[in-house]
This record gives sequence, C-alpha cells and structure tokens, in this order.
Amino acid sequence: MKGGYYFVLLLLTINTGLAQDFTVKNYTVDIRVHQEGYFDVVENYDLNFEIPKHGIYRTIQTEYDLVDSVGNASTRKIRISKIKVPDYKFEAPFDFVQKLQDKVEIKIGDKDITLVGPQHYEIRYRVHNALLFEGSQIRFYWNIKPEDWQADFHQVSFTITLPENVYPGKENSFVYTGDRGTSTTTSDMQLYYSGNEFSGTSRADFVSRPGQSVTVLINLPLGSVTEEKPFWPFWNNYGWVFLIAIMLFAFFRVWWKFGKDQRVIAATSYFPPVGLDPAMVGFLINDREDNSDLIALIPYWGSKGLIRLEEIPKKGLFGSKDTKIIRLRSLPLDSPSYELEIFKGLFGDNNNIVGTEVLVSSLKDTFYTKMIRARSQLKESAKPYYEAESKKMQGIMYVVLILLAIGLTMVGLFFWGLLAALAIVGFCVVLIFVNRYMVKKNAKGNELLSELMGFKRFIKVAEENRIKMLLKDDPHYFENTLGYALAFGLFDQWAKKFRDLNIPPPNWYTSPSSSSLSMNQFFKSFSKSMSSTKSNMVSSPSSSGSSGGGSSGGGFGGGGGGSW
Repeated sequence: MKGGYYFVLLLLTINTGLAQDFTVKNYTVDIRVHQEGYFDVVENYDLNFEIPKHGIYRTIQTEYDLVDSVGNASTRKIRISKIKVPDYKFEAPFDFVQKLQDKVEIKIGDKDITLVGPQHYEIRYRVHNALLFEGSQIRFYWNIKPEDWQADFHQVSFTITLPENVYPGKENSFVYTGDRGTSTTTSDMQLYYSGNEFSGTSRADFVSRPGQSVTVLINLPLGSVTEEKPFWPFWNNYGWVFLIAIMLFAFFRVWWKFGKDQRVIAATSYFPPVGLDPAMVGFLINDREDNSDLIALIPYWGSKGLIRLEEIPKKGLFGSKDTKIIRLRSLPLDSPSYELEIFKGLFGDNNNIVGTEVLVSSLKDTFYTKMIRARSQLKESAKPYYEAESKKMQGIMYVVLILLAIGLTMVGLFFWGLLAALAIVGFCVVLIFVNRYMVKKNAKGNELLSELMGFKRFIKVAEENRIKMLLKDDPHYFENTLGYALAFGLFDQWAKKFRDLNIPPPNWYTSPSSSSLSMNQFFKSFSKSMSSTKSNMVSSPSSSGSSGGGSSGGGFGGGGGGSW
C-alpha cells in the first residue's frame, strides 16, 4: 500500500514539473516581409497564469538542417536582431553569443516579482536569412506557432504583409496545423487575402497543444525580395590577414612539391586507353569520383553485350517514361570492384542467369548506398596511378590544418576579435577542402592522362572525315566510345557529330514507340534516359509533402516557450 502511495506521489511530482500552469487564450502574429530580404515579427500573447510566475520565455531555433529536392544536405543559420519586449524586463543573447548557439532564448520577467492571472506580452524581433531562394521561386516558410510551446493555444491568428506588388492567393499561400510532418493544408483556420496581405484566424473550437505547430508557407515570385548578403565591415588592424597569408604561402609550397602534377602534353588519340573503363577514365581526368563516372558504365556494358536498355513509354495522362535494364550476360569476375558493386546492385548475385530486369524508377531512394560504396572503391582502385608520398602528405596536412584551425582561431579571437577568428577558421576549412586535391599522378598516371587529354580533345574537335574513316575501320566505333564521352561530360557534342552520318544507333537500346530508331531519336531518348537513371541511382530519401510542398513544423521559426 505504501509503495502505491509513493508511486502516485512520484507521478504527481513529475506531472507538476512538466506542467507550465498557464494557458494562452489569444495569440496574434503580425509579420512584415521587406523587399530587402528580412522580415519583422510582432507576437502578442494574452495568457493566464494559474499559479504565481515570474514571466515567460520564448525560444527561436536558429540552426536548421535542410535537404533539397535532389537529396543534398546543408545547414542554414538564421539571425534574430532588434529584439524588444515593451513594458517588461527581458534577457536575450548578444549577437556574438547567438552565433555560437543553435537557438535564441528571450527570457521575460523579473526574478523578484511574481504574477498571477491574466497577462499580456508583446515580443518584437527581426529575422534575417530565413527566406529560401530556389530556382523558380522564393519561399517564406515560418512556424507562426512552433511545436515546443509548453502550453495550449486556444485562439491563433496571423497577418503577413508582403512587399508591394506581391499578391498572395490560394495557389501560392498555404497553412499547416497539427503534429510535425502534417502535409495537408489545414481546415482549422479561416484564411483571407487582401492586396498584399495574407491573414488567418483559427476557428472557435481550435486548440494547438504542446508538440503541435501552425506553419505558413508562401511561394513568392523571383525578384520580389533580394537575398541578404553578409556584411563584411572595414577593419583597421590587419594582423590576422598576415597569418592567413603565411598559411596560404606554406600550403602553396607543400602543394607545389607534393600535389602539383607534372606538365602533361596531350597526345593525339582516337581511342580511350586500353583496359580502362569509363568510370576510371572519368576519375583520372579530374581526380574526382563523380556519380557521372559510374553512370557511364551503363552504355559501356551495353557495348560489351552485357546489358540491354529498353525505353518504357509513359502510361496514362500523368504517367512518366521509364527505362528497363536487362542483363544479357554476367560481368567477368575479374572486373573492378566498383563495376561489380553497381552490377550486383542492379541484378543481384553475379550468376549466369540471364534476362534479369530492373526498372530505373525502382532504384529511387534505395540505390544511393551502392553508389556511395562504388565511389569509394573507384577512388581506391585509382591509387596505382598516383604517388604514394603525395597521399601520405595529404593525410599529414589534414592533421596540421585542423590544429591550425583550432590554435590560430583562438589567437585571432584573443588579439583581433570575432571577425579575425571567423576569417581564420573559414580559411582553414577552405584549405582542408582544397587538400582533397593534394594528389599527384605518377609516371604511369601521367602517361594515361596524356592519352585521355588527347582523346577528350578529339571528341571536342573531331571532323566528319576523320570520324568516317574510324567508322569504316570499326562500324561500332560510336557505341564503343559513347560511355567515355558521357564520363567526360561531352555526350551531346559527341552524339551530334554522328547524327547525320547515316549509321544505326546501338542495338542494345530499344524503344517500343519506334521499331527502328534513327540516330536523332536515339540521341534525344538516350540523353533523357541517362539523366533519369542518374537522378534515381543517386537520390536519397528526404521529406516531401503536398499542397505547396510544406508541412506542419517544417519551416523556420522552430522553438517554443514556457513560463518560469
């Protein structure tokens, strides 16, 4: 019995610790988006303290992990300035402290004064770098009421004023409410459009509880606002620039000795080096393991009779075209590891079963792990063409640059201030990135590079008469070199040179829409097919939504608040 008493007492204690003992009766937000690229926010809270409290605190998340439409990840840091809380004492971090944290906390109230009953708070602030500038539009994406508020909100309304000549409407303005990830537009709010204003008011029975958000997404036209650029102030003391200059000079000397390739003269060549597939050729030409290098294996395998590609026409009005890859033969067991990785990823075990098929669309959001491993294997397989001493020095430089970034950043901060520290650490990061290219080809690698440069130049400037002579000696010259042109990024230029030569396109690529493809039809169809193949093979899972591509809790302005 006593054990049960203590258990109930523990639950009550936990519940009391978590409860905020206040309710927001009415919450209004007014936002004005300025043409200069920032926006001002005014938040008004009418709330009720059930027990004595000193005040409330408001947290605004300032650091966000973003993923774009093709799966590229990035970090966005927004900035909050001009914080004001009329008629109340408040605490907010300085700009310097804000840059070191991933959120801003505004603590409102007096530790020597407690309040109870109805209260009104107004919080004003300006938001910088929180507009998403995308290819065809600019997105205002803001959590009007973020999910981490530890209180119920019973009435929520907002007004967003856009720059002049920008008019919100149902086709470009969306509101989401509820738990994080809710991607259907809300029916909990009455929305209004008037000139350049977009506003909304929650319905009578609406309640937004802890863990739930109210999020607004507005797609603005390009040019309606400008992108804020970081301001770089004039600095009287340039001592930190001297440190950067020394680092640059030292790094250049190391690169000159261990990273600079010998001057290689392009040797005239009409064929790729014997024994090298397009993936390795693509790596050696620029010292990078690009996804395009591995995609170039597809036409290479087709020319070897290992696979066949079949275009699948779109089905229905809203369907899309697809490509089927069919295995005809197994990949030789002595093939490079990166080839085996991709081939087995497509067709399973490398056995003798022929006719295995895979749709390119089925690779979306699943095949990218194979591509990551294959890129690593490609880089490893290229080591015999590079100086081992250069690779060793590259590793040493990584350690040195990291130590310099730590040590000199502290020196810069102590002697010259924040600007110097940021400049030094930023420059070290740049050198760490550039250090990736601290690689130097050996004699074998330079010999191959000479051939590759000559072959790449030939693809760019080849004349029709020379191509006709090569086709006379080898009728399959085009398809045998197609993968290499793709790895060089010169597929369009190369294919156009064969378009009017009256040669049949490769027989390993077919289209049900045409029993006999012309070279021009092949050029268009194959180009789209490879673009789709690359997109699907490298895509990784990312959040997506509907009704404007947003979701509840998905925008900037994350955070919340509570009482104290």
